[in-house]
Amino acid sequence: MEQRLPENFGSFSRTCNGDIPTLSVHDSPVTTSGVASMGDFSPSHSFDSLDEVDKFLEVLSQSHEAKSDPPPVPDVVESLFKNVETIISNYDKSNSKFGQDEKEDASLVSHLNRLSKLIKILGDFSTAESDLVATFNRASTIQHLAMCFLDSEFRTVLNSFKRSSSFTTGNCVPDSGAGPPPPMSSKQSSFSRNCHESNNQISDSENSTDEDDFPGYQPEEIYNMSKIAAAMISSGYQSECCLVYGSVRRIALNNKLEKLGHVNLSAEEINKMDWETLEGEIAAAIDVIRRCSSVLFSVERNLCNAVFQNHPSIYTEIFSDLASNVIDRFFNFANAITLTKCSAEKLFKFLDIYETLRDLGSEIENLSPIVKSEIYDTIIRLGQAAVSMFCDLENSIRRDVSRTPVPSGAVHPLTRYTMNYLKYACEYKDTLEQVFLQKQKTEGENWDSSSSKSDDSGSKSGSGSVGGANEDGTPKTSPFSIQLNTVMDLLDENLEMKSNLYKDPALRNIFLMNNGRYILQKIKSSTEIHDMMGVTWCRRRSSDLRKYHKGYTRETWGRVLQCLRHDGIQVNGKMAKAVVKERFKMFNNAIEDIHKTQSTWVVSDEQMQSELRVSVSAVVIPAYRSFLGRFQQCLTHGRQTEKYIKYQPEDIENLIEGLFDGNPTSMARKKT
Repeated sequence: MEQRLPENFGSFSRTCNGDIPTLSVHDSPVTTSGVASMGDFSPSHSFDSLDEVDKFLEVLSQSHEAKSDPPPVPDVVESLFKNVETIISNYDKSNSKFGQDEKEDASLVSHLNRLSKLIKILGDFSTAESDLVATFNRASTIQHLAMCFLDSEFRTVLNSFKRSSSFTTGNCVPDSGAGPPPPMSSKQSSFSRNCHESNNQISDSENSTDEDDFPGYQPEEIYNMSKIAAAMISSGYQSECCLVYGSVRRIALNNKLEKLGHVNLSAEEINKMDWETLEGEIAAAIDVIRRCSSVLFSVERNLCNAVFQNHPSIYTEIFSDLASNVIDRFFNFANAITLTKCSAEKLFKFLDIYETLRDLGSEIENLSPIVKSEIYDTIIRLGQAAVSMFCDLENSIRRDVSRTPVPSGAVHPLTRYTMNYLKYACEYKDTLEQVFLQKQKTEGENWDSSSSKSDDSGSKSGSGSVGGANEDGTPKTSPFSIQLNTVMDLLDENLEMKSNLYKDPALRNIFLMNNGRYILQKIKSSTEIHDMMGVTWCRRRSSDLRKYHKGYTRETWGRVLQCLRHDGIQVNGKMAKAVVKERFKMFNNAIEDIHKTQSTWVVSDEQMQSELRVSVSAVVIPAYRSFLGRFQQCLTHGRQTEKYIKYQPEDIENLIEGLFDGNPTSMARKKT
């Protein structure tokens, strides 16, 4: 029966395709002394044996090319087999490791090169000759023995990662672009109704670990790994070599991630966490991702390149798999985050995750198409969640329908919450523009229709236009700016509704002044939101404030000025004392009523408070001085004067200065 040479042998799979590359150590040929230490073979006999093996391999290869019968197998081939066995046996007997004896390492590599070439050529023959089949099986057995040894050595060296800064400090050619991880973003990390900023940020002092201990190998260890990898790959054991390297480095990377503070949580565990705890996990994950992107990936890439320096395609594939494993871990975390309940307060953490994953950039591009697709889907879902959260601010404003007015006409909590929220959101303006634009593209919205709708509803957005601003102050249009103006319009409508809860028209104007001023100051204090709203919008808002100011002055001090009118006091050319007395009495009552009521009112902005007091004094004090100077002589000096002229102009000035502090004070008067 005809026999064919087996295609595989042993537990390892072999992938010998094409010519076996010749492996050189130190880029120099194997010397006689490099073989001399092997077992019972003398230096000359060993050299001669290898030379005879090379001649046989050349003749065997020529026979295959000529499709002629193969030559008989010489005894030197068996010497080659025994020599490999002896070398491995010497390693075992001396308990030495690959890399400790350069000569023995070079000898083993030299013999394995010839052994691999022999197996390759014999495998190409389809012959029934028993001696060739036996030689092939014997060679495969020896090769398998050698690969088991190298596999064990490779695994041992790989598992030796401990504490070594040599690789990252320059001894093994680190990436010159690698540096310390970037600092955590200064943007708002969390948000609540009380505008409380989370304390869950991961501080560098708490979680900083010196990346110099990664990957944890000495230069000579990396060099030895490179030699072993080259020997295994040249022998057709590429998959086994990559499997060992990948499994050990994956464990090392996962250990490093956990050391940096990122725990690999399941979606169920994440879903059960309260938001405060989850914020801390998100902050830790973001910090670790940034460290991976700026330091760890660079170091791991350099290590992989050093070990597989003669095999760029293998290096690329292995590093891609390692990076994919790490990135998948973070994207699984991000995916689980997107499944949690959305709320407006979570927006900023979601945007942090979105920006961090989006900015991985080149690391994602090196991954497989399927993994890249899944990652980009996750980023899109994070963006969609961010859009949903920001839009939920509309619902928060609509749901705030409290029927209880804020005491003293102060700034409403809804105003503070909304404006602080918008201010922090606009720190992510570019990212929000990106996710809103992506939403528009995904849903195929009609831009012209959306713009027209916003124009029709935006009564206070500036000339019926949408948000953003050109250099001349006219608004721009973008999906995010439209949404921003929608929120501003809703807030205006809500505040207008809440102002009607005040029965006193003057207090209603104070309320609108306080809230309008607060909104304007927040807009002006944020370059991002000010640029989006534009100069025209700010001017219109200032005009509204002047309108409320005049409304307050008219409602409060109009009746006071009515008391100080000069007309109607003279009857038939004579002073009507009764009318004078009544006017002074009405003035006193009005002043006392205003003091009693408005000393509890609040104007929180100091500049507006000062402007309001100055404008009131400028109207009331001159009118009172004039009235007092002209008509006080109509009253009999003494008790009558004290009864009707309770206050001097200076008293009225002091009274006005005491308004809008929210602190009622006793009325002090200066007697004449």
